[in-house]
Amino acid sequence: MNPGLTQIGDQMSHLTGVRAIMKDIIETLQAGKGREFINLSAGNPVILPEVEQLWRDYTTELLASPDFGEVVCRYGSSQGYQPLIDAVVKDFNRRYGLNLTHRNILITPGSQSLYFYATNAFGGYTNSGTLKQIVLPLSPDYTGYGGMTLVAEALFAYKPALDIDAPAHRFKYRPDFSQLKINENTGCVLFSRPCNPTGNVLTDDEVRKIAALAAPYDVPVLIDSAYALPFPALNFTPMTPIFGDNILHCMSLSKAGLPGERIGIAIGNEKLIQVLECFQTNMCIHSSRYGQAIAARAIESGSLANISEQVIRPYYQKKFDVVESTLDEAMPQDLPWFLHRGEGAIFAWLWLQDLPITDWELYQHLKQVGVIVVPGSSFFPGLREEWPHKQQCIRISLTASDSDIETGMKRLAAVVEQVYKLKVVSP
Repeated sequence: MNPGLTQIGDQMSHLTGVRAIMKDIIETLQAGKGREFINLSAGNPVILPEVEQLWRDYTTELLASPDFGEVVCRYGSSQGYQPLIDAVVKDFNRRYGLNLTHRNILITPGSQSLYFYATNAFGGYTNSGTLKQIVLPLSPDYTGYGGMTLVAEALFAYKPALDIDAPAHRFKYRPDFSQLKINENTGCVLFSRPCNPTGNVLTDDEVRKIAALAAPYDVPVLIDSAYALPFPALNFTPMTPIFGDNILHCMSLSKAGLPGERIGIAIGNEKLIQVLECFQTNMCIHSSRYGQAIAARAIESGSLANISEQVIRPYYQKKFDVVESTLDEAMPQDLPWFLHRGEGAIFAWLWLQDLPITDWELYQHLKQVGVIVVPGSSFFPGLREEWPHKQQCIRISLTASDSDIETGMKRLAAVVEQVYKLKVVSP
């Protein structure tokens, strides 16, 4: 059967970003059966025993509870499971000195759906025909932002400033406020903090400055906090969650051990929450109530925040340390390679300045030596200008074992050295 698709149907039926890359990775792994690959591409969190046990324990508690039937066998409010909303309100008011009520919270089927609601509610064409932009103030950023809007031309990203420490082979992206424009044509602003794929953490002052630029135009600022405090707390550098009247603080429990349950949490102004709740009602009624029920127990008890700080964060921070120390030892010091500052998340980001080949070609070379990474060019959604930097980066997952990461970085260093030598000998 070959059904006729609408414009939206055609747009949404194509894989974008890393999802398209993963198709090639899966095919590579299947075709290479019997051959060992070091897979440094995965975005799936590691199943940590302590984290899995936490969710087992709360599942057992839910099964034994008289609430089980009400949770699993009945529909609920589109806004979310009330005990989870209450737990979030109580926790955040206590932890951050806020004055939240239940009207400031929305529970969604993962944070990706939350961004889909928001970008299509606030970005795109208005009733008068004006195009409202979805602004990404710092590129690169999460590849999933590229496939969420129904109006592709609404997505617009800004090139960053580069803070480079050449002797140390380190760098950091920063918002370029001399270029960033937020005005009456902006529908919403969106960025991740800590950032997938780079691990970048915008400073508190940078976040406040972006929010201040958006405030005069009543533009919502969505902060993707899927890796942030208080859970999963995957920040390796000090940071403060920022709240405000025009800020939507958007969380996910995926990296806190519940990716299969798709639990997203939006915290923000009541009027913004109401718009998104209506969108959700029309689209899917509500998020999984089983996942919400066990999350409510984990947040209410304080155990989720504790295990995030004591188990999840140290695990991935150690993995980044292995990447960093191995690259420092194995990579030629005379080549222009730069590792992004490891400030959070579950990835490392490597920039190879003046790389003689593209990131996709490097990806293919690395597969030949049994190492799989993710080409970086997929992480620049909405960045329309040509920029060689986009083809000079790779994302490295921190989900492999220490020994695999170490071996993978040594093989990567050898391949990179060979690639730069080819440039030297080429006529």
